[in-house]
Amino acid sequence: MHITQSLHAALQHGPDRTATIFGTRRRTVAESVDRIARLAGALRELGVGAGDRVGIYALNSDRYHELLMAVPWADAVVNPVNIRWSTAEVAYSLLDCGTDVLVVDDAFAGAVDALRAGAPNLRTVVFAGDGPTPAGMLSYEELIAATAPIPDARRGGDELYGVFYTGGTTGSPKGVMLSHRACLTSAMGSLVTTDILTRGGMLLHAAPMFHLADIAAWNVGNLTGATHVIVPSFTPAATLDAIVTHRVTDALLVPTMIQLLVDSPAAADADLSSLRRVLYGASPISETVMAKARTVFANARFTQAYGMTELAPVATLLTAQDHDDPALTRSCGRAAVHAEVRIVGEDDIELARGEIGEIAVRGDHVMTGYWNRPEETASALRDGWMHTGDAGYMDESGYVFLVDRLKDMIVTGGENVYSVEVENAVAKHPAVAQVAVIGVPDHDWGERVHAVVVLAPGQTAAEADIREFCREHIANYKLPRSVEFLDALPVSGAGKVLKRDLRKLHWEGADRAIH
Repeated sequence: MHITQSLHAALQHGPDRTATIFGTRRRTVAESVDRIARLAGALRELGVGAGDRVGIYALNSDRYHELLMAVPWADAVVNPVNIRWSTAEVAYSLLDCGTDVLVVDDAFAGAVDALRAGAPNLRTVVFAGDGPTPAGMLSYEELIAATAPIPDARRGGDELYGVFYTGGTTGSPKGVMLSHRACLTSAMGSLVTTDILTRGGMLLHAAPMFHLADIAAWNVGNLTGATHVIVPSFTPAATLDAIVTHRVTDALLVPTMIQLLVDSPAAADADLSSLRRVLYGASPISETVMAKARTVFANARFTQAYGMTELAPVATLLTAQDHDDPALTRSCGRAAVHAEVRIVGEDDIELARGEIGEIAVRGDHVMTGYWNRPEETASALRDGWMHTGDAGYMDESGYVFLVDRLKDMIVTGGENVYSVEVENAVAKHPAVAQVAVIGVPDHDWGERVHAVVVLAPGQTAAEADIREFCREHIANYKLPRSVEFLDALPVSGAGKVLKRDLRKLHWEGADRAIH
C-alpha cells in the first residue's frame, strides 16, 4: 500500500466532500487532489527525483496536508522539520539527510538565510505562506497554478515515506526512516484494535503536524474519510473555537494540551458536545487531569496510545473501555493488533509477567533504521525487536505499565529531550565545570528539564545566565527550566555520574519515575 492510496478512494467515493478546513479556506476532495497532483508536478520540474527528501518547515495548514501527499505523489520522501528546534538544529537535519528542497511559511521564512549558511546543500526554497513571496524563494501557489497535474507515482510498500528527526543519544538529532508500510500498518492496526476516530468525522489538528503523533492521526483520518480541521498551532482559545465552530468530532492531543484546555475558563461556556473521541499520548496523563477532561468533554471517549517515532508510532492502546477500569488508570494499554510487545531483561530474554524490564516491540510498523547511523540502528533493532529504552512490566492480561526510562531521556510537554543534548549546550558555558541533566516531576509539563551544575573555580552564574546561553544552541523546549548548583556531582567508583541519586531527591514517594 501507499500513503496516497486514500486520496484515490476519497476521489471515487465523494469528490465534493470537504477535505480540509483552514481558517476561511475550505477545499473539497477534488480540489485538494488536483492541487496535490499539480504540486507534485512542480516538485518534479524543480528537479526532485525518486527518493529525494523534501523538507517542510511550517506551522499547521491545509498546505501542510497537501505537501504530506504531494511529496510521495512525486516519488519523493518527506522531511517534516521540528518547528521548535533552533536554527542550528534545523540546519543540521537538512544537511544530514541531504534535503535540498525546503518549503517554508510566513513564520519561518526569516530563518532561510541562516539555514542556507548552515546547510549549503539547500538549493531551492518554496514559500507557502499567505504574505508576499520573499526574494530568492518560489511561490507555492504560483507553482501550483503554472504546473499541469502528473500521475501518482504510487510510491509505497517498503520504500521510504519520510525521515523524521528525533533527539540523539550522541547529542545530535537522528533521522528515523519510516516506510509507507510502517506508517500504514500502524494506522490500520490501531483502527482495527479500537475505534480511535469517527468514520467520516471532523478531525482537529491542533498538535504540530511535523510530529509523528499528529501524522499518525492524519493517516487514520485519511483512511476513515475524515475532514481535516486545521489550526496553525495550539492555543486553548483557538482549539476550543475550532471545536465549537466546526463541530469537531475527533482530536489528537498531548496531556499538556488537555490540561490547558480543561483549565481554560472558556471551556466552561463552550459547547463541546460534538467531540466524541480524544486520542492522546506522547506522555502519561495524571488521574486528576483525566477526571477533569472526562467532565469537560462529557461526550468524548478517550484512547491512550503508547509508542515512539521509531514505531510509526503506535505500540499499545488503552481503549475507551479500559479507561472505565480504575485498575488500569496507570497502564498504557495492551499491544495493538499490528504489534508484538514483550518485556525483556538485559539478555533480551522475555521476563515473567510482573517483572520489570525493557519494553521491546516487533512488527511491520518498526522503522527501517536511523539515517546513516548503522551502529545506532543495530543497537536499537536486535533480532527484529525495537528496544524502546522504556522500563515497565506486563500484567497477566497483557497490560503494560511504564515505571522508568532506561535511556537518558526526558519527556516534557510531549516532546522527547535527550539529556546529553542539553548537557552539551550547558557545558559550553565558560563558567560551567560539570553538568548533569535529569527529568523531574512538573505539574504543567509532566517532566521538567533540570540541570545540576558545578561551577568552575572562581566562576559565578545564575539560572537565567545558563538558560539564555543555551538558547543559542538548542530549542526552547530543551532549555533547563530549573538549575541547581552543587559543589560536586555524585559519582561511582568508576567516575560515572550517578544520576539515579540526583533523581531520587525529586522522585521520592512517586510510584514510578516517569510522568
